[in-house]
Amino acid sequence: MQMVVAGDRAQLGQFVAAQAADTIRKCLSDADECNLVVATGSSQFEVLDCLVRQDAIDWSRVNGFHLDEYLGIPRTHSASFCGYLASRFVDKVPLKSFYFLDGTLTADQLRQSANAALADRQIDLLLCGIGENAHLAFNDPPADLEAKDPYLIVDLDEACRKQQVGEGWFDSFEQVPEQAISMSIQQILSAQRILCAVPDRRKAEAVRLTVEEEMGPEVPASALRRHHDVTLVLDSASCSQLSPKALESCQHLDGATS
Repeated sequence: MQMVVAGDRAQLGQFVAAQAADTIRKCLSDADECNLVVATGSSQFEVLDCLVRQDAIDWSRVNGFHLDEYLGIPRTHSASFCGYLASRFVDKVPLKSFYFLDGTLTADQLRQSANAALADRQIDLLLCGIGENAHLAFNDPPADLEAKDPYLIVDLDEACRKQQVGEGWFDSFEQVPEQAISMSIQQILSAQRILCAVPDRRKAEAVRLTVEEEMGPEVPASALRRHHDVTLVLDSASCSQLSPKALESCQHLDGATS
């Protein structure tokens, strides 16, 4: 795992977007199409804002997918990831296609259609973050690290649901759905490249667990350490609980402190 420390959220977003753009361009130079998985949440604000402004990307050859969605809420809901991605990404670049996870479908319908959409596709680049409980997508601890299906129906734990309230997506804990559809850990790890953006001090403990604790289902994001080409991009706040040894192994961008 390569680790990069940016000075702040703005620099983090610029770095991840530039890396993503380079990967997409390289993919399109080698193949007719590129398959991209895009993440949501507050950690991705700056990433997506910078990504849609990158030059020299032939978006008409890019197919988009996303990591997860709540069950039972429509695209018009303020917390819907479909709505988030439409306004922040899909409506801003002329993609060849984008597969939205429709949370208004039944769980079985949604899982089957999502799995069919990814059948026989190689994900070239996956963008993601890490939750406050170290979840990866909506794979909360203890996560199923070995499930083979591309997408799973998962139960959201208390910590995850509280995070959604804390970030302002819902007004109360009771409003947060108890279930979601999530890309599986195995599907995430099948991507050719992963860029994981994790800003903010509230993620610092999750970052420490991901990087320094034993890999396993209690720390779902630790599975990223299995991947052959993953870059974990932090800011000066989210890296604040890493050990001196771990910090020494990080690439520090100009202006970054730890």
